Amino acid sequence: MRSLARWLGLALVVTLADQASKRWITAWMGSDPIRRVNDYFDLVLAHNQGAAFSLLADASGWQRYFFSGIAVAALLFIGILIVRHANNRRFCLGLSLIMGGALGNLVDRVLLGTVTDFVQWHVGQHYWPAFNLADSAITLGVAVLLWDSLKTGK
Repeated sequence: MRSLARWLGLALVVTLADQASKRWITAWMGSDPIRRVNDYFDLVLAHNQGAAFSLLADASGWQRYFFSGIAVAALLFIGILIVRHANNRRFCLGLSLIMGGALGNLVDRVLLGTVTDFVQWHVGQHYWPAFNLADSAITLGVAVLLWDSLKTGK
């Protein structure tokens, strides 16, 4: 039970940190939607109605409910996996990071109708799509799961 609480607690910390970072950046950026940090990194205030890489962002609004439904299903599935494997530290670390990130973006989608993104890397005129702390946690969680699968052979 203690292991389960640890993993769900980590997911909650990721969600809260994501939400805090989005609220802070929204307040700080104000009416200036782009702030150059250096030649490769900008802080931007972007609102994405779609999924990763703005997939379906131009749809008529149905995508909000579609992606919210996918997130809820994924959160339930991840929760089941964490319960079943609560003592597998690496596996549950990856799942908890993914869960926290998915929940952070789901909160935005439900409350705002869009996901707030604010980190943007670029080289010259070639820009990577903007992302946020939740997206970073999901990416890191997937990397941990890949590492776990290589270490355990599963």
